[in-house]
Amino acid sequence: MTMGGRMSGTDGPEPDFKDLIDYIQEQRGIDFHGYKRTSLRRRIIRRMEQINVEDFATYHALLEANPEEFAELLNTVLINVTAFFRDPETWAVLQREVVPRIVEWHRTSGTGIRVWSAGCASGQEPYSLAMLFAEALGGPEAFCRAAKIYATDLDEPSLQLARQATYTEAEMDSVPPDLRQRYFEASNGRSTLIRDLRRCVIFGRHNIVHDAPIGHVNLIVCRNLLIYLEASTQEEVLARLHYALVDGGYLCLGKAETQLARSRLFEPLDLRHRIFRKTGSPERHRSIGGSISLLRGAGIERVAVPPARLQSAIVDGSAIAYLAVDMEGQLAFANPAARRLLELGEADIGRPFQDLSISYRPTELRSRIEEAQQKGRMVRLENLEFHRAGADPLRLTIEVTPLFGQDGQQFVTLLGFTDTTHAFMLAQELQGVQEGLETHIEELQSANEELETTNEELQSTREELETTNEELQSTNEELETTNEELRSTNEELEVANAELRRQSEEAADFRRYTDAILRSMGAGIVVLDRDLRVRSWNRWSENTWGLRAEEVIGHDFLPLDIGLPVQRLHQDLHRVLLSEEPQTLRELRATDRRGRPIHVRVRILPLLREERAPEGVVLVMEDVTEAMRNEDYIRHLGRIIGQSLNEVYFLDPKTLRFTLVNHGAEEKLGYSLMQLRQTAITDLMPGIAPERMHHLIAPLLSGERRDVVFEAVLRSSGGRDYPVEVCLQHFRDEQPPFVLAIVHDISERQRLAGVG
Repeated sequence: MTMGGRMSGTDGPEPDFKDLIDYIQEQRGIDFHGYKRTSLRRRIIRRMEQINVEDFATYHALLEANPEEFAELLNTVLINVTAFFRDPETWAVLQREVVPRIVEWHRTSGTGIRVWSAGCASGQEPYSLAMLFAEALGGPEAFCRAAKIYATDLDEPSLQLARQATYTEAEMDSVPPDLRQRYFEASNGRSTLIRDLRRCVIFGRHNIVHDAPIGHVNLIVCRNLLIYLEASTQEEVLARLHYALVDGGYLCLGKAETQLARSRLFEPLDLRHRIFRKTGSPERHRSIGGSISLLRGAGIERVAVPPARLQSAIVDGSAIAYLAVDMEGQLAFANPAARRLLELGEADIGRPFQDLSISYRPTELRSRIEEAQQKGRMVRLENLEFHRAGADPLRLTIEVTPLFGQDGQQFVTLLGFTDTTHAFMLAQELQGVQEGLETHIEELQSANEELETTNEELQSTREELETTNEELQSTNEELETTNEELRSTNEELEVANAELRRQSEEAADFRRYTDAILRSMGAGIVVLDRDLRVRSWNRWSENTWGLRAEEVIGHDFLPLDIGLPVQRLHQDLHRVLLSEEPQTLRELRATDRRGRPIHVRVRILPLLREERAPEGVVLVMEDVTEAMRNEDYIRHLGRIIGQSLNEVYFLDPKTLRFTLVNHGAEEKLGYSLMQLRQTAITDLMPGIAPERMHHLIAPLLSGERRDVVFEAVLRSSGGRDYPVEVCLQHFRDEQPPFVLAIVHDISERQRLAGVG
């Protein structure tokens, strides 16, 4: 890295780097404790190189002077590399193995589905999950009724983009065409997720290392996030994810995240694609704060030590000095280690904390207690120098932690004093060597994770290089275009006569080409100038009206005797020429050259060149005789069916609800169409259960049978039952598909059969 030489003087603890991290946390609320120091340092240095900043102190000053730089810094540090259905093989396993099991659990238990996408970046991952579950549940409406997806990230600008759910064509390349058609709406070159899916995906800012996890989750997708954390922090996060999942819940990690291969919290479902299942831990007890104690084990009796006694013994025997200050500011507790280290006695218990010397020595602690209570999380003070009379100075690390009761309210503040003198001295003596050793050990322990991190960075760099390459290519194309224009101008000056001759030949070729197109079209194309004289007359016009092009070109159009009443177009032609109307459409009766009566649809369009006034008009004539006959037939058939006394129903194949009925059905059943659309046909068949009806029509829907005929009893609105014969047919190719039911009242047939 090129900046390594310029920062050689900052090796070791690097106080400027620590001050920079603390400032970022203070201004943006992003806590990087637990993140890999080497990776974090490398990403920040990369941003500094981009803007030519020499050291951390200078960059700190730049952030203070220019807060807009935070957005670019966080975009570099929090590598937001994501895509729809990224790593398709992993998504295929989720769709095939995980999603169906969660959906089946939901349908069996009747409990809602909860999914957590941690580190969601700009939203492609949670929206990919939403599409998978919508497909499995039967559509967006069923998905919104059954599921919620929680999407979290540290980067607020990325969350704002995710909530908009609008993506470019390049970002949509990885979405399968069928899902893209069902779940996205295109506008102005961008695609937006439909509202029904957006409102079921909840975005929020969340730090997975420190914030409380989302509970009762069926599936957590946390890909390529743990690789940026220290090993100890990874274990803490895995415990949080285990706590967040319901029993038997699923966890999906990134390809380079192998932490669960050695964890007892999860068992592999598909180790290759890093998909795991939560294992139960019935022999352990977890407290509200996260502590775990043993209740029973295989082949052993219940532990005899009560939890309160066990916790008291642990605190009294701890080498860490603990003080507890209640909400009134009084000292409420001090363990033996605290009394020895801080020289406190029993008389100090119950005294105001501010009256004790420890409240301001080795540092002012009252403000730290207020800070921890206000923020609701731990405040840590490291390696503070502590002087005692007649003894060598110590180095203390102080942790100020607010404690919460079962009701969620703070009731005491715990102060932990850890003697870090020996560690501090070793750090001072070995600071140069330790940094290098830690780097090498980390690289050896997490080589695969670093490779994945590097791959993410390379991908981000590749995208930047592609953008730069596109800009350079565009500039090169502009230069080439300019060069070509100069060369073309020079050639035009040298061979002006040849160029004019070539252009004349091209114009003639283009004219012939245009004429060929006009002659090949299956409609009449007639072009008139502003004086309504014929400029073009194609082959369809010759064949239909019996006049060749050379007989009409240059002649007035309105006096032509061609079997079409052209005089009726006179006003329409002038309105289009005067730009009073953009175009007109007329249907006229005419007679072709064979004497056959036809219907002709005439569309009159302006002949425009650039943005000037129309230079003439274009008439597009179509023979719509057969089309009008078909439309008349369809309307005739519709009137007959609509007014028929036989009952005709259009049913939804899935719900068997009425979507359309004819007049005879409304009269027979005694319900209006609006009432019937809220009703399934089985609701009017007292003798047939819905399950039996679905079983009856299953061969029809699968295509095994073309129709299904059965007898049943229908109940009208007045409560009268009457026997019917029902014939069902499935029209699967219609949009939407429907089941057609033709119903006959067989009351008379049964009466005659009874008489016989």
